[in-house]
Amino acid sequence: MFTGISLTRFFRPLRTVSPRNVLLFLAILGPGVITANVDNDAGGITTYSLAGAHYGYGLLWTMLPTTVALVVIQEMCARMGAVTGKGLADLIRESFGVKVTFYVMIALLLTNMGNSVSEFAGIAASLEIFGVSKYLSVPVSALLVWLLVVKGSYKVVEKVFLVACMVYIAYPIAAFLAHPPWGTILQATVVPHFQADSGYLITMIGVVGTTIAPWMQFYQQSAVVEKGITIDQYGFSRLDVVIGCVMAIVVAFFIVVACASTIHVQGLKIDTAADAALALKPLVGEYASVLFAFGLFNASLFAACILPLSTAFYICEGMGWESGIDKDFRKAPQFFWLFTAIIVVSGATILLPDVPLITIMFLSQVVNGIMLPFVLVFMLLLINDRHLMGAYVNGPLFNVIAWGTGIIMILLSVLLTVDLLAPGTVGRLLGLA
Repeated sequence: MFTGISLTRFFRPLRTVSPRNVLLFLAILGPGVITANVDNDAGGITTYSLAGAHYGYGLLWTMLPTTVALVVIQEMCARMGAVTGKGLADLIRESFGVKVTFYVMIALLLTNMGNSVSEFAGIAASLEIFGVSKYLSVPVSALLVWLLVVKGSYKVVEKVFLVACMVYIAYPIAAFLAHPPWGTILQATVVPHFQADSGYLITMIGVVGTTIAPWMQFYQQSAVVEKGITIDQYGFSRLDVVIGCVMAIVVAFFIVVACASTIHVQGLKIDTAADAALALKPLVGEYASVLFAFGLFNASLFAACILPLSTAFYICEGMGWESGIDKDFRKAPQFFWLFTAIIVVSGATILLPDVPLITIMFLSQVVNGIMLPFVLVFMLLLINDRHLMGAYVNGPLFNVIAWGTGIIMILLSVLLTVDLLAPGTVGRLLGLA
């Protein structure tokens, strides 16, 4: 009898390539690719841009271990969805009680509101590069996002999201247009490099931390459940997770390369991803600048769909309310009204004069940092519960990787949160400042 997930079973879908298996995989494809790629949102692109612009290729080595961490965490969520047929918030409520679930949901709602505001800020900033006012771009984008989810079916929405994932090819193209030194880049990717200053440390934590956000685990599992994926098809769903995670890290890698090969080499300073797009124009040419800006718009619009959607999913699951894109306002009123409210509030916030966007983003990142350790611990306890998962609990090797990843992410999240609340504290504690 199979006991625990193993690497042999993990890669089983790769053994046999046949027309039938290819068609099955294409039918399953979606939740893993979408969830991983949407994390390259306005905040993520800004983090990677700053990493490349400020530290060159010095942080590329973090991409390989981050890929492993992302695959392990997202695979566990997808597996729980396929085995139990329930979302993560559902399982937390059933296993840890309504009171715990309520506080977790409130904290996640607050942080996702901040994150959603940042996505509409990304939409406004990226289209202003093309001369479009935020007073036009934000309301139109908010309406498109709302219509897509409220009026569309899960199959239609998923197809649109998969097309949006393909647009990330803009970043590799922008990187190649910069003609970077590939030999140097390869060495920086495989050889760890540390720099003795607190800014480097916090940037490194940000690069790793922005890749694994609390909302991702909830959305991944809910998407697997809504798509009706069961354990019988799970081998293909697992492959979907791996491909999605690799795609997301490849995009992040090329964003760092593009900014390191141009902005860092010229010694320029930037504060946002929109600054990076503008800085590329005189250094590489208009095409690279346009591609970078368009990629930021696509990523922001994509995330502006997913973040409110994921929030509506896990709040409704946690509270025991009906949820699902294939339902309507009559069948799932809380789900659709919550989604609508987040879109309206997030979009309207960007249109307010002198809105403290930096403060909102700051607070959302603090809550992200605080919440991620709790979510990871909940996941690891659930995935190892034999009453819940049966034969599909983690095996010994996966537990070592999963708990190791969880502990590292907890430490990184604590360090990031401490430095966000008291800048420079981490550097002083480690003797770097």
